[in-house]
Amino acid sequence: MRDRVIEVASADERVVAGALVGSLALDGWDRWSDLDLTFAAAEGVPAAQVLDELSSRVIAEFSAIRLFDLRSGSTIYRVFLLPGCLQFDLSVTPASSFTLVGPNVRPLFGEANHREASAPPPPDADFGYAVHHAVRARFCIERGRFWQAEYWISATRDLALAIACRRYELPIRYGRGFDQLPPEVLNAAADSLVPSPGRDALLHALKAAVELLLAQSDQVRDMAGDVAPQLRLLTQDWAAELDDS
Repeated sequence: MRDRVIEVASADERVVAGALVGSLALDGWDRWSDLDLTFAAAEGVPAAQVLDELSSRVIAEFSAIRLFDLRSGSTIYRVFLLPGCLQFDLSVTPASSFTLVGPNVRPLFGEANHREASAPPPPDADFGYAVHHAVRARFCIERGRFWQAEYWISATRDLALAIACRRYELPIRYGRGFDQLPPEVLNAAADSLVPSPGRDALLHALKAAVELLLAQSDQVRDMAGDVAPQLRLLTQDWAAELDDS
């Protein structure tokens, strides 16, 4: 399929450049990898027009199902699902904006600009968001919104693990480095998994997520020290205090 789409695109005079993106570009793929191809539309040719015509070929020849489109600047990304659960990401950009970002790209034909991938958010930003999520989780528990509380606890844990990945110099985006974290970190994270949407289980998981966050926050030690008392207050049993009030 990769070779066929490249063949079709490179034979189209409206397509002036192309590249392979992701794990296949670095020969780091396995049988579960998706296929990610990106192309540049010639000046004056709408990117959407090129994308639609390439999409028609993909759907007709490979029984692809179109899932959704995503726009980023002038680029249109279109995601397909193929038989066998292969995911195919196809994108088209006007030639003037066609830029290959980061190391996970392999130019196929034509010319493109190149730039480094943008830096991840600073650790204090991730930590601040995690604190926000933990607060929302506790308030959802008190409101009896247990499924929403589970959402916020999971979001807190994900950011805590992202902060841990930064600490251990592992990939951060999309959880790519999570499985490479030390066993003691992952064991602590496992305690923050919510086994069922009940008050006691949620409070236990929230406490574990908070402790995981604080344990991994060496890069924001001052901020973590300031907020730790408030974070731990979130994990206490407030029932008696609420009854007294």
